[in-house]
Amino acid sequence: MSSAREIKIAPSILSGDFAALGAECEAVESQGADWVHVDVMDGHFVPNLTFGPAMCKALRPHIRGVMDVHLMIAPVDPYIEAFAAAGADRITAHVEAGPHIHRTLQAIRASGTAAGVALNPGTPLSAVEPLLDMVDLVCVMSVNPGFGGQKFIDVTARIRALRAMIGERAVHIEVDGGVDIATAPLVTAAGADVLVAGSAVFRGGSTANPAIYGQNIRAIRNAASGVTV
Repeated sequence: MSSAREIKIAPSILSGDFAALGAECEAVESQGADWVHVDVMDGHFVPNLTFGPAMCKALRPHIRGVMDVHLMIAPVDPYIEAFAAAGADRITAHVEAGPHIHRTLQAIRASGTAAGVALNPGTPLSAVEPLLDMVDLVCVMSVNPGFGGQKFIDVTARIRALRAMIGERAVHIEVDGGVDIATAPLVTAAGADVLVAGSAVFRGGSTANPAIYGQNIRAIRNAASGVTV
């Protein structure tokens, strides 16, 4: 993946209107979102409860493009088939979520979805180095997972080191947490190419006024690409 890699914006529906999530997915896609990011939390691995496979299945008809499912759960393996069957295009599991991450990634690949591995801010990059030939994506958490709207943790040095570690492999670096117009250029300059943004996309808009989502998405994309308007 070259320095000319295309930046993708993946709004997290965790920041959407829970009473209208299908419409929210349609709205952000219509306004330029590249992927739709679904944060799955279990109240055990992280201190919050969100969505399960049934919700993903319900959302699938409302997402034309990529459903990017981020499993912040432990254990992971018993639920992989269910999320794949629900329509996930990408499933990301945390390296911290269990003792057999290779087995988890093999199971994700076997389910027919692209495989991702995520790591928390306090986890060393060495934890994912042996996995780079098994994944399509590494998700670098720039907050401690569990809640939206948190303050960005500076992970730019980690992203630069990870990009060097990845080398010529076709592996995305996704950044999740506190991404907005101020932090997007920092992480993309370091080597990230998929930006998960929640409140920075959904703030000020609604399904009745989705144009605000488009303005927010364009602002993040322009900031990430170094475009001034």
